[in-house]
Amino acid sequence: QVQLVESGGGLVQTGESLRLSCVASGNIIEVVNMAWYRQASGKQRELVASITRGVGTTYADSVKGRFTISRDDAENTAYLQMNSLKPEDTADYYCNADATTRSPWSRKIYWGHGTRVTVSS
Repeated sequence: QVQLVESGGGLVQTGESLRLSCVASGNIIEVVNMAWYRQASGKQRELVASITRGVGTTYADSVKGRFTISRDDAENTAYLQMNSLKPEDTADYYCNADATTRSPWSRKIYWGHGTRVTVSS
């Protein structure tokens, strides 16, 4: 099993920045892909950004140029640097990881419990 723990959320004003972190732990062989999703009140969960080992990154159009996803493979950690935050970025942000584990071997998608980001106008 893999546990994902997010941190870094909070309350900020429009135009400010936040950096989210997601640490994956457990019986991990490899974390193939890590991603950040968000879910605003009353809306469906949406992909914000993803990063795939050896491939690259993808972003939602709404965050391109403002958000940057990165990862530290040695620490199985993903980051989401969020700049120029807007009120419409307000949501619960969830970490997602596609990981392989040992004993027994398996490959699954895992989710964190989320961290709340609130951007005031």
